[in-house]
Amino acid sequence: MSSVSETIAGRVAVHLRDGEVVNLGIGIPTLVADAIEARPLVLHTENGMIGVGPTPAADAVDVNLVNAGKLPVSALPGAAYFSSSESFAMIRGGHVDVAVLGALQVDARGRVANWAVPGRPILGVGGAMDLLVGAQRVIVAITHVTKAGEPKIVERCTLPLTAERAVDLIVTEHATFAVRDAGLALIELAPGSSADWVRAHTAAPYEEAL
Repeated sequence: MSSVSETIAGRVAVHLRDGEVVNLGIGIPTLVADAIEARPLVLHTENGMIGVGPTPAADAVDVNLVNAGKLPVSALPGAAYFSSSESFAMIRGGHVDVAVLGALQVDARGRVANWAVPGRPILGVGGAMDLLVGAQRVIVAITHVTKAGEPKIVERCTLPLTAERAVDLIVTEHATFAVRDAGLALIELAPGSSADWVRAHTAAPYEEAL
């Protein structure tokens, strides 16, 4: 993935608390495993593993160890493997502290659209619906705009919503927004970015709380 994706993953890692059980979604979120730098976090993947480690070197790949996106992962000492049904029971039972998800759009209320684009094949929603309902906190990790330069943070999602539950944080390469009862709040600018750039490339209203 690009350095932009790695930047976003590093910015997400700052918001994780030692000791938390963290599920990493497909795409940019998977890079968080390499950004936490051996911190005491417990990484979980919904296909049935807890104790996920960083991406293995090419000569250390175990084809039987993959995350939900089918990418190779390593296992830390004490890792455990189980069925996907048990994994989803953990999620639905509220035993995942944080879910880090990718998204196609996030609206002004913090709701996510991340599973379907009209006119394109639908592969399925995966675990996103369950994670949005079951995780204690949800962080969205996305590029600020699409490849066409259109804002991903919008007043109202035009793509199908994944769930009604609002996320807690939106992290891009340029900014971090907290989702509050009153709406979005800009709480952090990335080094080298500016409030003017974020304002021009964010289509949802927000308050500045820097």
